[in-house]
Amino acid sequence: LALTIRDIRPPEEHERLEAALKDAATGATTHVDARHRKKDGTVIQVEVSADSIEFGGRPARLVLAKDVTGRRRLEEQLRQAQKMEAVGQLAGGVAHDFNNLLTAILGYCQLLLQQLPPDAPAREDVFEIRRAGERAASLTQQLLAFSRKQVLQAQVLDVNVVVADMEKMLRRVIGEDIDFVTVLRHGVGRVKADPGQLEQVIINLAVNSRDAMPQGGRLTIETTNAVVDEAGGPGQVPGRYVLISITDTGTGMDAETKSHLFEPFFTTKPVGKGTGLGLATVYGIVKQFGGYIWVDSEPQRGTTFRIYLPEVQEPAQQPGAVAASVSGNGSETVLLVEDEAMVRTLARKALESHGYRVLEAGAAAAALELSERHVGPINVLLTDVVMPGMSGRELAHRLLQGRGTLRVLYMSGYTDDAVLRHGVLEEGMAYLQKPFTPDQLARKVREVLDGK
Repeated sequence: LALTIRDIRPPEEHERLEAALKDAATGATTHVDARHRKKDGTVIQVEVSADSIEFGGRPARLVLAKDVTGRRRLEEQLRQAQKMEAVGQLAGGVAHDFNNLLTAILGYCQLLLQQLPPDAPAREDVFEIRRAGERAASLTQQLLAFSRKQVLQAQVLDVNVVVADMEKMLRRVIGEDIDFVTVLRHGVGRVKADPGQLEQVIINLAVNSRDAMPQGGRLTIETTNAVVDEAGGPGQVPGRYVLISITDTGTGMDAETKSHLFEPFFTTKPVGKGTGLGLATVYGIVKQFGGYIWVDSEPQRGTTFRIYLPEVQEPAQQPGAVAASVSGNGSETVLLVEDEAMVRTLARKALESHGYRVLEAGAAAAALELSERHVGPINVLLTDVVMPGMSGRELAHRLLQGRGTLRVLYMSGYTDDAVLRHGVLEEGMAYLQKPFTPDQLARKVREVLDGK
């Protein structure tokens, strides 16, 4: 190579090199991590081990340098994945608590508005409370998306159709000073995903790219098929995937920024210009689809996001007709079981205002006793999923043994993983995600009673 050891080490490594050479003079065995520069100028990470030997009758050092660049990259990706998992658990728990609070805030706002006369000065104050609650609900939904705990309405999709249908809207979002190009390859496979959430992923990444190109540039969205082998990233399952690539010619980012990119509330934008949840939302949605997202970027060299979604063999579903609006009124008997008192009180008031008779209990055991004492029919069980002592699913199973015609509607501030763990969200089960308004609750109860 015609290079000395000082030529191989980058300048910032020279101080460590000199210290290592001093250790070598003592004859000690050494093992260090370092960086070496290859003849073409690229820098790699190496593990260096050195031992004292005798060579040609003279003392010498045997130095071995092993290129561990790929291994270090995989280790860093694994650490990042573990960190994101831990933060996701925290975010999901916080969002659950907020969903209960927001159910009460938004619900009582609606009840107040129904009671206040149209010209009441207080109406505007209540509207402001409701608007603030709706913004907070939007933030909790983004936290749930990041933590992979939101309930998704998955269906088989043609990714090319999704991107093509969004093209006009995306052009408006990114602006006229950015050249927008789509490369939708023929024969791209199908994926199983929530169409609204997949659109949110694409929009969030397009907006991120737009913000990285304040002076204009080029944004390219590309679709293709991809096969991942055993050498994929940490945790990536080998198989066939649909790859969506979103590339911009913007400012790019350094390694430090990339290491925090998908963390909730991390943002490089000025205060007030972003929540720091856009890319965290993208990360959570993609992972909940069973997919993976990677980012390649360097300062001043643009950025490419690559989204891998598992390919499915089922035919893509066609958009269905919009369902007619359902009236929430009724006169049937509802057994309401909710351990959160403020949500239980709100739900009772909401249902009673729509004509229902409500029996309420704060725990599953109390609900069983109430059912035994009640001599008339109970038409529907409205129960929280996760409760102390007994889950909503177990409660429904116990009640159905004595009331075979009972219909069941589950509700929860927890979401996908917790709900699935408790056996809910199986085919044909009715579910209502918190936060909800009184009208939404009443309509859902009516749909369940009508068998819709």
